[in-house]
Amino acid sequence: MIAFRLSILLALAALLAACASSGGATSVPPDQPQAAVGEYRIGVDDIVQVTVWRNPELGITVPVRPDGRISVPLVGDVVAGGLTPAEVAADIQDKLAAYVREPQVAVILTDLRSHEYLSRIRVTGAVRQPVSIPFRQGMTVLDAVLAAGGVNEFAASDRAALYRRSGQESTTSYAVRLDRILGRGDLTTNHLVAPGDVITVPERAF
Repeated sequence: MIAFRLSILLALAALLAACASSGGATSVPPDQPQAAVGEYRIGVDDIVQVTVWRNPELGITVPVRPDGRISVPLVGDVVAGGLTPAEVAADIQDKLAAYVREPQVAVILTDLRSHEYLSRIRVTGAVRQPVSIPFRQGMTVLDAVLAAGGVNEFAASDRAALYRRSGQESTTSYAVRLDRILGRGDLTTNHLVAPGDVITVPERAF
């Protein structure tokens, strides 16, 4: 009985040590990258077209200013940055109701200038060439690392990690065993990437 309890304690100690050595990284990200789903939110420099049914004189096509706003006839400045086209249309519609009877407003994105930057994948650390590359559907950690020329001779490939924004101010990290991916073809941690992800490969301690 004592030996059995001792074996349980040793197993728990090993498990805690493994968790500590992982640096707090989560093992597996969600099956569907969270940042890749949901309706597109307007960003600075995006071009938006505002149309008002039966009131063409109120229609405009303008870029979103650095302060995240656009100027709309009659109602003035309206917040667009960080909102969906439907949310902006609803806001303009509410404000226009003071001037136009039952306004019907549509907001259409005609040029997604901010999208390409926000959707980039960054690979940093002990790689041949740190890069910032556009996100593509189905892209994996291995695709991104290969685009960076692979790891260099100083890489601690067993301690790589993928960092993903999980909220406005929080970031979640996921363990990436590049040594197994590149050396053994073990794709267990070859996670699908999401727009905005950062992959970091640390250097070995000498």
